[in-house]
Parts: sequence; C-alpha cells; structure tokens
Amino acid sequence: MFFSTKAKNFYVDCNDHTVLLARTSKAIAPFVIEEIVECPPGDESALADALKALQTAKSASGFVHATCGINAPRRVVRKVTLESKRLKEAGYLTEVAAQQLRIEPDQYSLAILNPAQGTDYDMVKGTQKDALICGLPIADANVLQDNLLTAGIYPESMELSSVASMGAMVDYLAFAKIKTPVLVLEIEAETTNSFIVTSSGVEASRPIQQGLAAMIPVVQKELGLKDEDSARKLFLSNTFDFTGMGSVLIKKLIKELQSSIGFYEVQTGQSIAQVACTVLPSKLSWLEAAIAADLGVSVLKADIPAWLQSRQITLADTLPANSQDIRRLGLFGLMVRYNSHVVVSEKTQ
Repeated sequence: MFFSTKAKNFYVDCNDHTVLLARTSKAIAPFVIEEIVECPPGDESALADALKALQTAKSASGFVHATCGINAPRRVVRKVTLESKRLKEAGYLTEVAAQQLRIEPDQYSLAILNPAQGTDYDMVKGTQKDALICGLPIADANVLQDNLLTAGIYPESMELSSVASMGAMVDYLAFAKIKTPVLVLEIEAETTNSFIVTSSGVEASRPIQQGLAAMIPVVQKELGLKDEDSARKLFLSNTFDFTGMGSVLIKKLIKELQSSIGFYEVQTGQSIAQVACTVLPSKLSWLEAAIAADLGVSVLKADIPAWLQSRQITLADTLPANSQDIRRLGLFGLMVRYNSHVVVSEKTQ
C-alpha cells in the first residue's frame, strides 16, 4: 500500500449535499489554501476526478492522507444539562444519553465537550452544568471510513463536520465582534439541525424532523404536478424560481424554529438577530433568505476570507474570495487551530 507524501496537506468535508476537498501548502498556519474542489455526494467518478485535480505531481499516487469531516444522518450534537453531583455515578452519562438524546449509547461513539471552548469536558471537576454531547453510531462511522478508503482517501482523522462548523462559527463571531446570537441551521433531506450560537459558544441545540423532503409534497400540490418524483426533480433542478412560494414550503419548519427561538429568548433575554445555513445545496440558497424573512431576522453576511486571514490562512490567487461562503465553514473549521487572532485591519474588526 502506498500513500501520498506529506509535502501538502489535504482536507475532505462531506455532507448530505456536497463533498468539499482542499489542498493546503502545509498543516499548521501560516499556510495557503492552494485548491478547493467540490463534487456531488455519491458520484464516484466525480470524486475520482476531484482527487486528481487536487493532487500535485508529487502526491498523485496511492491514497490521499486527509483530515476528514463527516456528517452522518444519525449524528448527535446536543447541548445537555448535567447534574454535577451524579457525574461519578456509574451509568449516569449513559442515562443522560438515553433519556435526553433518545439514543442507544452502547451503539454510539460519543464525546463530551465544553460548549464554550470545545475542549473535553472535565469529568473529574464537573464544575459546569452544561455540556455538548457529540457522536455518531459506530456502525455509521465504520461505513463512512470504508467509503473514504474505497474512494482512495486515507482518513488521518475523522470528526463531525457539525462540530468543526460550530467551532468555526463561534470563532468567527468573536473575530467579527458580533455580540448577538445567531441561528445556525443544517438543512438536510429528512431533518434540520438547529443551533443557537454566540461568540461565547453553543447556547442551544435541537434536531427538527423537518427537512427538504417535507417540502416536496408541498411543491407537488402548489404546482399541480402528477407525482412527487417530478416535484423533487423540479425543486432540485434550479430551473424554476421557487422564491414566491418560499413561505409555504417552509411553513412547518418556521413553526418549529419559532418555538425554539421563543424558548431561548425567554430563558436568556437575548434576541436572535441573524440566521446562517451552513448545510444547504447551493441551488437552494434562496431558502436561507426565505427563512430569515419569515423569522424577521437578517442573513449573516460572513467575511470568511478576512476571518481566515486572522488565523494566518490565506487563499491562493486562483480561489475567488466571494466563493468562500458560509457553506464551506465546516471545511475551514477542520483547518483552524484556535489561538489568538491576528489583526488584519480595522475594517474586519
């Protein structure tokens, strides 16, 4: 078995809607992002072509070593409240996972993090009542790892893209000095993962059983199409302007989001001011604006290149700055090492 050399560093970020691959000049900042390639999930030939485009002459044989971000449908990234007095009880965390997350803990690979810093939760001291439980079913992790290997990618590490994305969002809000909470959404086929994030960390999280699939029957009904298959193809084709019926398509999702936001605002006294959809097909980017309008908030306009630069990460001249949008936050989150920001300019502060 042959592996590519470590002259370059590679990153792969996978979700429901896209696979993003990147090559950097080295692993630790300061470095340059030399190339970013995007391809649809499940398309083996497109991924093979993307890997070829990504590799240099020196690294074009064998497996590509990469830091990998994965988003399994059954993943959990949930903020929970712990009873510090019970932390040392055998089986307590299993009880929390089963009751609050409604999963079978023995089938999952789980980590407990500090929701503010993203560091490992201190089980010995147990001084904080809030924790972030993150993980995915072991079986799913094995399948995803096998899929990467089959594609010619050797995962040096695998982490939840959601966690990388949330860490990057927290860091961006601190960099941009945004004080108000932001609603972050991962809109997938069957579910929407909702997070309320501030520069201080992940404040709230909730999975909502409303995704893109729930919008298909509405499209069929509104346009009088013969079946859901036709509605699905049209909805995802980017050949029809759905913005006019946006409110109808997202009605049920908005109701759930309003419930979550209302509870948070009553509990904290803080108001949600902006929304960001980090997982959403580019063809459906108009949904982000529709959600913001119905919630009465604005869309977060993130200056990703300036944030990267504050982390001593620069984009190659061949990579357009305006293409580095919020949907790539998970990819960039895999690259960043969190320490002090480098001041770029007063404008970005």
